Amino acid sequence: MVGAGGIGCELLKNLVMSGFGHIEVVDLDTIDLSNLNRQFLFQSQHIKKSKANVARESALRFNPAADVKSHHASIFEDRFDIGWFRSFDVVLNALDNVAARRHVNMMCMAANVPLIESGTAGYHGQVSIHKRGVAACYDCFPKPVERKTYPVCTIRSTPSEPIHCIVWAKNYLYSSLFGNPEDDTGEIDNAQRSETEANEIKELKVEAEALKKLRENMGHADYGKMVFEKVFNRDIQRLLGMDDLWKTHARPTPLDFDAVRAAMAGFVPADPASLAFDQTVWDLSMTVHVFLERLAAASAKALSERLLEHRKADAACALSFDKDDEPSLNFVTAAANLRARCFHIAARSRFDVKQMAGNIIPAIATTNAIVAGMIVMLAFKVLAGAIGACKNTFVQYGGERTHLLSSEPFAPPSADCSVCSVGSFVLRINTATATLRDVVDKVVASGTFGAGSGRDGLGLCGEITVQSNAGLIHDVEFDDNLGMRLDELGIRHGSKLSITNEDDADASRNVAVALFIEHWDTAAGAEFELVGDRSIKPRPNHTHAAAGAHAAGAKRPVVDDAAADPKGKRPRVDDGIDAAIVLDDDADDDVAVL
Repeated sequence: MVGAGGIGCELLKNLVMSGFGHIEVVDLDTIDLSNLNRQFLFQSQHIKKSKANVARESALRFNPAADVKSHHASIFEDRFDIGWFRSFDVVLNALDNVAARRHVNMMCMAANVPLIESGTAGYHGQVSIHKRGVAACYDCFPKPVERKTYPVCTIRSTPSEPIHCIVWAKNYLYSSLFGNPEDDTGEIDNAQRSETEANEIKELKVEAEALKKLRENMGHADYGKMVFEKVFNRDIQRLLGMDDLWKTHARPTPLDFDAVRAAMAGFVPADPASLAFDQTVWDLSMTVHVFLERLAAASAKALSERLLEHRKADAACALSFDKDDEPSLNFVTAAANLRARCFHIAARSRFDVKQMAGNIIPAIATTNAIVAGMIVMLAFKVLAGAIGACKNTFVQYGGERTHLLSSEPFAPPSADCSVCSVGSFVLRINTATATLRDVVDKVVASGTFGAGSGRDGLGLCGEITVQSNAGLIHDVEFDDNLGMRLDELGIRHGSKLSITNEDDADASRNVAVALFIEHWDTAAGAEFELVGDRSIKPRPNHTHAAAGAHAAGAKRPVVDDAAADPKGKRPRVDDGIDAAIVLDDDADDDVAVL
């Protein structure tokens, strides 16, 4: 069972009371006050404790005879490898994010273990069955994207609602100071709809460059003051100079740092562990206090200090906003409310900001209970060997369906799915002695296609392409890494290699293969064992890029990020100009583009 939150608490209780004797629970999260209204295995004394561990302890009181193991860990960790997934009869997802769902789906498809997926959103819920070669996997069909977006000029220049200030604090200010400003979260629409907006975006680019330059002062004793004066004073002053903006909007008011600090004389901050700190709207003094204390380089919990510490090991390190990270949430709350004050917008409590910044959909305990019950009913059928009798079930209060619960047959797997149509193997090999050349020559290219034992290769012919978790590491035009050991390339236990080939003589042997690495410490040299079904389906010409495959005839894409090519070559740089060369296969002559 992956996830011990709203659905997970109900589900674990159902499992132990229904006679499931051997259960393992994985969840990385800790218990928060906001969980207690619907996650009934937790109580106030459990706040800040592991969800997985507390859920186990509480569930065992319902049935002490059950064998329940808990893991306070991320399901992405290497220890939860293919072998671990293969040890289960069925995997039950009770997750709240797409990334983890996709990962568990991939591992279940590779391990050929049935997966029961679930989810709720308010009064709506669903439960579905996924099985390699039988029922469509989670990634067989694209998921609709319904995230609300906001015009860039509204967010950056003329906010009018609290959500505008929150999106600005999270997606612009936080990313500019601590993260990667180029990352697109999809919440800000950068389209230029008018000449006025085009001119404003030019001004915003200048503003962003100034903030980027300010970031270079991170660690300075007055860094918090520098950021405050720039974003809440000088940037507001700049906006006031654009008269056209204020014909239909109220003019903002800059904040004066010295005046604000002077007004804080004798101020006593609220206890960060108190209910009031989380659920009441902070006054100006409290907001400024949180903003400066959480930002100053001298603070033990400061985001700037954390980033500087991480950069000692990785100079390119960047932070990502996490609604459950206390300093991140405090910073975004304070920054959003200071901006709201400038624009005469109502401030919000930290509790409200967490919900809005984290795109949290209100959960209803009754829906969770209904879905958890449906999961167990499906699990009974799976364990009885009756997957063919399973159906996907939906909970919908109103809308198109005429009943609260409605079922429909599961869809068959998609022939061009980049997850379940790919040949999956466990490659047992000594990553400390075997080289990439050993993998390409002995594991991939040698042997007979579609046949062989665990000690024989796959027999793939033609041009071989290999991608690791970090990106491309080998193809016909890039063989620099062949002599390197797997561990030198960052390939170790739990890593995944995506293999594709281009066999011009027989297109039916063009396949996509996933190799899940299992470190074999006692193996000598390039000794290996390959475990998996050798009857691999041909790869369609439009195989998704996510599988690490190229379309037929395509060349290796140009890579301009050193992180994507470990030990790889980069274009020569002269006088500050990067030269990128693109080769056009379809033209009579190759075309070089600078």
